[in-house]
Formats: sequence, structure tokens, C-alpha cells
Amino acid sequence: MREKSLEYHSLHPKGKIQVVPTKPTKDSFDLSLAYSPGVAYPCLEIKENPDLVYEYTNKGNLVGIITNGTAILGLGDIGPAAGKPVMEGKAVLFKKFAGIDVFDIEVDAKDPDDFIKAVKMLEPTFGGINLEDIKAPESFYIEEELIKAMNIPVFHDDQHGTAIITVAGLLNAFEINKKRPSDVKMVVCGAGAAGIAIAELVQHIGIRKEHIFLVDTKGVIHTERTDLNSTKQKYVQKTNARTLADVMQDADIFVGVSVADMVTEDMVKSMAPNPVIFALANPDPEIPYAVAKKVRPDIIMGTGRSDMPNQVNNVLGFPFIFRGALDVRAKHITLEMKLAAARALAELARMEVPDAVSLAYGGEKFVFGPDYLIPKPFDQRVLYHVAPAVAEAAVQSGTARRPYPGRENYVSFLEGLMRS
Repeated sequence: MREKSLEYHSLHPKGKIQVVPTKPTKDSFDLSLAYSPGVAYPCLEIKENPDLVYEYTNKGNLVGIITNGTAILGLGDIGPAAGKPVMEGKAVLFKKFAGIDVFDIEVDAKDPDDFIKAVKMLEPTFGGINLEDIKAPESFYIEEELIKAMNIPVFHDDQHGTAIITVAGLLNAFEINKKRPSDVKMVVCGAGAAGIAIAELVQHIGIRKEHIFLVDTKGVIHTERTDLNSTKQKYVQKTNARTLADVMQDADIFVGVSVADMVTEDMVKSMAPNPVIFALANPDPEIPYAVAKKVRPDIIMGTGRSDMPNQVNNVLGFPFIFRGALDVRAKHITLEMKLAAARALAELARMEVPDAVSLAYGGEKFVFGPDYLIPKPFDQRVLYHVAPAVAEAAVQSGTARRPYPGRENYVSFLEGLMRS
């Protein structure tokens, strides 16, 4: 894999993305329109009416993927340059799945305020900002400040992307095991950006905050801890549980966003009947899928791996969330838009799966149930299901600045976009 990957990235042209012109450049007149003197006319129009930047440039279909390299995948703080291959990879996913253009920007700024200043100054360029691979707790502050300061969508995918797909999976898990969200006990292992965002979002589908137990590298987050930052302090629980093993007893849900092999067979055995485990550490989950299923045949399980059922994969979220947000020119990505994306994904998984999706996965058949809670990334229907739901939620929550043409017309637009 190492040699194949290095060869893949180093073949000419280097890297994974490039910029290509979208207008004719076949003769000198074309060039005079693309640049001087013709380009002056759209410039003057935009000067008189700044909103026309969306009419005469690609701003409305351009997202900035921006990192400072402090939390790259599972590799940690490897710096902005070393994180560039990941940002280019994310750009590929935006284009492949939703037709969105991207500039990846790696900022050499560990100080959160320096990073915020740098990103804010880029607002004229982009229709939206995807923050990526920024370590917690700084990531919370950075996103919060940029949302307040900018009038384009700002979205930290490491937080919200994982949370949105997790919620989609949980909604369908509840359909299967018939548990009431308000009754379940939930354990989240990993109290970084993703773990906190999951704990926040699940409360909006009915899971009670007093039933959510966070575990970090030092154990359960409880009232007697004195080493907690302000974000973790919101989730302190009055409990005698101190270890992951303690708190897993009688848990209905375990979500892991931590490291491999955190969960033992005994922990799984101690969970409540018909438990849900989403072990999302990559590349190896907190407990192997086969091990957990052997211990508890009644389990509903997902991982972050593509070779196992119920992959919790952020690519099911961010391209389509930004697509819907850009197309109604949303100022922000709201809670309602995130929940709309999660519910749309859950709904799609309950529909009959076309043969084309099975063919993309070697002929495997998918039917809603414990082994198919979440749609597959190569299911082309995800775009036509999630982006409209997000756009409609943007309109309903008052953040849209452009009229929504109705679902039928919008889906037709998306189909034309992807054909082109």
C-alpha cells in the first residue's frame, strides 16, 4: 500500500487536483474576454453590486478546504505541508460526489487567532469554508469565531460530519431495536472534536444529556475531575464510574472516536440487550467487527471501514451539505441543516436499493436492517436526496439568500450539473 500510494501521488501531474478553464480559449478574442480588456466589465459590475460576484465568477461553487495541520487523520500534528495530500484528497471527494470546486489552503498558524484572521481575509474568494484536521479544543473556538465573523458557510467536518452520519445510523438503529432515544444510555469514547459534536447532535434526536457519558484518555468525565477544559466541563456526570469498563455496563450505545482496541469482549458482554456499537477509530476500530458480533449476536454495529457493514463515512455528508448550502447561498450551516442531512440519509437507507448500487459493490445486495443502516458512498441517490433536504432546511431556518426552486427543479439542476 505504501509504495502504491506514493506512486499514485507522484505520477505526473503531481498530486491529485488541478485547475482547468471553463470557457473557450481558442483564439485571441477569447483571451481578450477572459482577461484584458474584456475582464474589466464584470469587475465594474461587481464593484457596483457585490452580489454579482456569484454571477460572473465561480465563487458560488468554490469551497476552501483549510487546515493548520494540527490533527491530520490519525497522524496528529504533522504540520500544514504534510497535511496537503489529505486536503487534496478531500477536494477530489467534493468534486467527484457533488461537482464542487475546491482550493486547498494549508495555513502555517498554530495560534487560533492568527488562523482565524487568515481565514477571515479569504472570504471574498470562497462560497464556503470547510475547516479540516484542526486539533481540539482550538477547533471549537476557531469554528465558532469564524461563523460569527463570516457571511458564508463555515463547517468543521471532523466535528459535524462524523456526528451527522452517526445520527443517521442511530435513527435507523432505533427503528430496528425499537428503543426510545430518551431512555438509552450512551457512551462516547473520545472527547475531541468529533466526540463532543456527536454528544451535542444526538441530543436533538431525543437522547438526554444526563444519559451521555464521555470518556477521554484519563477515563470517565465526572464531577470530581479538575483537569477538564471548558468544552469537556459541559459533560461532567455525577457517577462512580471511572473507567471505560465501568461506564460500559448496561450501556445501550457505544460510539468510539478514539483509538484501536479500547473495547474488550467483556465490555461488550456487559452492555444492555440489543446494543449499538459504532467503533469509528481508523484504520482499526475500538473493537474488531467480527469479535464484537461473535460476543453479542444481538449487536447493531458500524465502523469507519469500507470493508465492513455500516461504514460511518463523512463523504456521505460534507459534499452534499455544501452543495445544498451553496445553491441557496446560505450564510451559515445551521443545526436544522445538519439534522436534515442526517434524516435524509436515514430515510434513504430504508428505501429499496437500485441494482446499480449493488454493481458498484461487486454485486452485493443491500436491504435495510442491522447490516445496512447507512447508504453507500457510491449510491448516486445520496446527492439528490441530501442536498435538497439541506437546501430546504436552509430556507426554513432563514439562512438562505437565494430562492429555492422546488425539489423537482432542483434535482433536475443537480442531474445536469453532474452530467457536465
